[in-house]
Amino acid sequence: MVELLILAVALSMDAFAVSLGLGSKQAVFDRWLAVKVGIFFGFFQGLMPLIGYLAGIGLESFIESVDHWVAFVLLSLVGSKMIYESFGEPVEEEISQVTNKVLLLLAIATSIDAMAAGFTLTLMGPTVAVSVFVIGLTTFVFSYAGVWFGTRGGAYLESKAELLGGAVLIAIGLKILVEHTLLG
Repeated sequence: MVELLILAVALSMDAFAVSLGLGSKQAVFDRWLAVKVGIFFGFFQGLMPLIGYLAGIGLESFIESVDHWVAFVLLSLVGSKMIYESFGEPVEEEISQVTNKVLLLLAIATSIDAMAAGFTLTLMGPTVAVSVFVIGLTTFVFSYAGVWFGTRGGAYLESKAELLGGAVLIAIGLKILVEHTLLG
């Protein structure tokens, strides 16, 4: 369960970083905006690993002997992408108004990577339903907090959140690989 919480926090870092940016555009904290951001991001961050998991079930018989390598590669790629993006320009710089359409696009964009993490859910222990719920709830909390911190000048944390999340995803992938090859 601890590994799932760490995964959930790591996956939430993209949404947290974008939420910080969205919050930084507000003069004062907007509770309704924070709730909407949390709902949009939490829903899609929970949905995408489920889609990845379901896709992985179809491939399970083909990749069972190398599933730990697949998990390692996917989590390393997602983590590396997050680290790379932490050095780039934030997407929300170009957003002038936070509409539901904008939130939908941002929620999908920040959660696509979580689909790859869905392939690893079978290697973690808790049921898929619990995993999806924990990932979604964690993302909701981090997104809400991101808007709150963003309105208080926390935009400078954006790149650091993505960097940390990426490093943690790579570490989880490495842990899975080591457990299944050296210790397995």
